[in-house]
Amino acid sequence: MIVAGIDVGSLTGKTVVLRAAQQFGMDEILASSIVPTTVKPERTAMNAFNQAIEKANISNTEIDYSVGTGYGRVKIPFANKNISEIPCHGRGAHYLLPSVPIIDNGAQDSKVIRVNEDGKLIDFTMNDNCAAGTGRFIEVMARTLETTLDNMGPFALNSQHPKMITAQCSVFAETEVVSLIADGIPVEDIVTNLTDSIASRIVSLVNRIGLRPDLTITGGVAKNIGVVKSIETKLNLQIKPIPIDLQIIGALGTALFAKEELIEKQAAEKGRKLKKWDF
Repeated sequence: MIVAGIDVGSLTGKTVVLRAAQQFGMDEILASSIVPTTVKPERTAMNAFNQAIEKANISNTEIDYSVGTGYGRVKIPFANKNISEIPCHGRGAHYLLPSVPIIDNGAQDSKVIRVNEDGKLIDFTMNDNCAAGTGRFIEVMARTLETTLDNMGPFALNSQHPKMITAQCSVFAETEVVSLIADGIPVEDIVTNLTDSIASRIVSLVNRIGLRPDLTITGGVAKNIGVVKSIETKLNLQIKPIPIDLQIIGALGTALFAKEELIEKQAAEKGRKLKKWDF
């Protein structure tokens, strides 16, 4: 069985193509992709899907089942089903790190998710009222500071005299950053406070759901070493690393749901055939 999970976010589209194992076997990630979003979610999904199947060296007709997630999930015309991104991120992280709570910090919002020993969602909390603390916020700040997203993490580790940023809103924070630039404050100091502010928002979500000894983090913001280190300092723990690209965890979880859906579908079809001949 070959299944696909497609995660259409606000900044990127991701796809994971999975060879689903039979009983007692191991699933195999055949390929994955990360592409920029377009103005049409369906085009983003198709771009990510086509790139992934090309990497896997298979055709779209070899995909037995596909599931979509993310903010654009209802716009994926070729997906057999769509599921909310929260259980998908939880399932993907659980597959790699069983029963470890997950921070998912993406472009649009921040979430802290807990799943049970079977990978099923049991609790979550999120901050979706403001862009501050998300990947979109970091992208805007990088542009304001005339640097790149890749530089934001290292900058935060090189600050010697951080300058406090007090604004709690992304719009006002950008205005404050512009003022700090005009005052000649070093970029490293400004970035340190931005990442510290982001980490504080994430930590408040962790505390809201209940801190556990183990914790992992996924999403684009998880690639920012400054934010990760600040979270670890504030929580006094070391975040457990995930061995694959942190941006495809949601797509992986979605592919795993596609596997479950396909198994259930096949079982139901088998049951109908047995019933048909049971006379």
